[in-house]
Amino acid sequence: MDYKGKTAVITGGASGVGRAMGARFLREGMKVVLSDVESGPLQATVDELRPLGSVSGVTCDVSKFEQVENLASEAVARHGKVHLLCNNAGVSAYEDVPAWDLPINDWRWVFDVNIMGVVHGIKAFVPGMIAHGEEGAVMNTSSGNGGLLVLPFTPSYSASKAAVSSITETLYHQLKVNQTRLRAHVLYPGPHVVASNIFTAYRNRLPGYERGQEQAAPYMTIDDLKTMYEGMGRHFETTTPEEVADHAWDGLQSGSYFINPTSDELIEQMRARFEAILAKQDPPG
Repeated sequence: MDYKGKTAVITGGASGVGRAMGARFLREGMKVVLSDVESGPLQATVDELRPLGSVSGVTCDVSKFEQVENLASEAVARHGKVHLLCNNAGVSAYEDVPAWDLPINDWRWVFDVNIMGVVHGIKAFVPGMIAHGEEGAVMNTSSGNGGLLVLPFTPSYSASKAAVSSITETLYHQLKVNQTRLRAHVLYPGPHVVASNIFTAYRNRLPGYERGQEQAAPYMTIDDLKTMYEGMGRHFETTTPEEVADHAWDGLQSGSYFINPTSDELIEQMRARFEAILAKQDPPG
């Protein structure tokens, strides 16, 4: 479809991949509504991107359905119709202990934002997007970790992103079977670890999700992750949010369901995983 002049809504839009997608879509002539749980950074991002085109912001905690409903109402009030919904907001708890020792609130926080945030977006936006009758798309941000492979030291995050992949695939089929003019896409940022603010997601841990126990180790940084990878004898590279936004735009333009930038290493890891599944073997480490 031709997205020029159409409206995009992006959650998690104050920084990282969300901000980069907003900038890219604006450059392509779209009108953009960014949302984020952080009001100050959201307004700063809107101000920075305003020279690129029509952009505005709505503060929104995607774990709260009524706030996502308000986001949808605001977007329609400002632009009449929404054509592209990017359910991009996500968090990662610092999983410093095995799954059986993780606080329940770690699971709840990650699932409420990463899974229910996508569900809330679909519920609040898709009926209106179908009703206005024009072409459109829903793009959900998953992750190679959980969506394609599983990193054994991130149980709640991996599980949440596996759920996003499943939700998006069922959405794809249902939009098609019901003969809507919408498409679903799943975005796997990559092909390498994305250098974004998700490493400091704890800054947005809102009341009601308190951890309730001290951490066994400090929060991991991207430098710590690099050290860990290299200690396992694995090469470590990063991908910028801007590169992810470029991949996202290319995928939308080509109509690809799987927006999945790959590397030789990732392809080999995926092949090993699926061969183990077919051979009924233990999962590769």
